[in-house]
Parts: sequence; structure tokens; C-alpha cells
Amino acid sequence: MFAIIEIGGKQYKVEKGLKFEVEKLDLPENEELKVEKVLMIEENNDAKIGRPYLNGSSVTLKVIGQTRGEKVNTIKMKPKKRYIRHLGHKQHYTMVEVTEIK
Repeated sequence: MFAIIEIGGKQYKVEKGLKFEVEKLDLPENEELKVEKVLMIEENNDAKIGRPYLNGSSVTLKVIGQTRGEKVNTIKMKPKKRYIRHLGHKQHYTMVEVTEIK
């Protein structure tokens, strides 16, 4: 059994017990999050597809913790002007685990 859900404008294929990262959510650890934007649920080769979402279905997620992604380095440079600037960025993520699919 798996489901396709939407969180923060992005779609994720999830199944029970799966741990994955989503865009940062302001929730503490061990908090339960109920996602009702379910696009599709597949169970025993029987797929239910919503238009755009399925009514009455939800996926429960448990917040594991807050993480950061890999560092992305960029360089700004103006040739012949002796100008160079190094920039770096680390994106914030929330690690979640799927506990239940209804």
C-alpha cells in the first residue's frame, strides 16, 4: 500500500514506515501531522485517484527532527575588476516518518 501526498507544493510517494525529508515545518519533535492532501492511494492493485484530492483520506506523519541539506557553493565574479565573492547555502528540512495511511 502506498499513497501520493502533497506537502509544501511538492508531491511525495509514501508508504508506512518510510522516513523522508520535507521542506522545513515549524513543529517540535514527536509531533503528529495529519496530511489531508492525498492525491492517490493504491491498495492491492486497486488505485483510487482524487480530482485533485481524495475526500476522507489522510496520511499521518510523525516529526523525527530538523536537519539541513548539503552545502551549495556559488561564486560571483566580475572579470578584469578583481571582484570575487563566495557564497554558501544550506537548506533546512524536517525529517518525518509515515505512521498511518487511511
